Amino acid sequence: MTSRERVVRAIKFQGPDRVPVNLPGEWGTDFAWTGPAADPDWTPCVQTETQWEDEFGSIWTKLHGDKTMGQVTGYPLRDYAEVDQLHWPDYTKDVRYEAARKTVAALTEDKFILAGIPFSLIHRLEYLRGHEAAWTDPYEHPQEMTALLNRLADIAIDAIDRLAEVGVHGIMSCDDWGLQDRPMLSPAIFAQYWKPVYHRVYHHAHERGLLTFLHSCGHIADLLPHFIEAELDVIQMDQQENMGVDNLAERFGGKICFWCPVDIQNTMVKGTVDEVRAYARHLIDAFGKYNGGFIAQWYASPQAVNHSPEKIEAMAREFVEYGAQVYSAGH
Repeated sequence: MTSRERVVRAIKFQGPDRVPVNLPGEWGTDFAWTGPAADPDWTPCVQTETQWEDEFGSIWTKLHGDKTMGQVTGYPLRDYAEVDQLHWPDYTKDVRYEAARKTVAALTEDKFILAGIPFSLIHRLEYLRGHEAAWTDPYEHPQEMTALLNRLADIAIDAIDRLAEVGVHGIMSCDDWGLQDRPMLSPAIFAQYWKPVYHRVYHHAHERGLLTFLHSCGHIADLLPHFIEAELDVIQMDQQENMGVDNLAERFGGKICFWCPVDIQNTMVKGTVDEVRAYARHLIDAFGKYNGGFIAQWYASPQAVNHSPEKIEAMAREFVEYGAQVYSAGH
């Protein structure tokens, strides 16, 4: 079974030969990564070590020496009356996909090719409008906000169409919807305004033959039913303990594929090596018992979250060795 077949079978609950993985170094990965490039014809109004403008016109700022992406301090859409004056990135440009074509052409193994796309609804709304406005817009400017979200969806769909032509197998985006103990907003408000936009994009991806992936942090259990109905195939979550692995598996196992490391805030930091190993097995047992349904992941910035090399190795070894046994044993 090739890496691509393995990932697809895990997502569709069709019995992979082992748990698919995306792990560091010698532990291997079943994925290859690509995505659209920046527009070479676009020039930011500011570009320094500590401040720069992105393609939507949002101004980012960080401290000297800060290795993070910083935060948005300049919001280009303070008033919805100015929406047509914004710079809207063009993701139909062929030049954006030259590197992606080369990546796909150069692959010597049949990996699952996952492409990042410009599709962030809550974060981009915040980057355009500011934090306070973004979270009050559903109540104060619902029509204007809905039109803006669909404009962002148009951009994502442009990228999906071009990436499907390139030959990728899935699309990935990021929107962090959870606090530590609950979603950031009412599930009913999410269902009213955001769910239809996600569904529009994910349904289009499926029509183009692509599988759909989303990273979202925090306690998002009460939003998962809406994501499932919106045709999301894979949820990549770095936290599970705050929601409960067994609770998630009982409610959503067999309905959506979980792509997870050992919980990055709790067991991976506070647990022993043996507890990390046991947690990795539990993720496979809970989420992967539906003839698929689980993909193993690691957190790619381990020093930032205090993950020791010993725990990373224990997690990866368990994912690889135990993950190779469960389906062959009729798990």
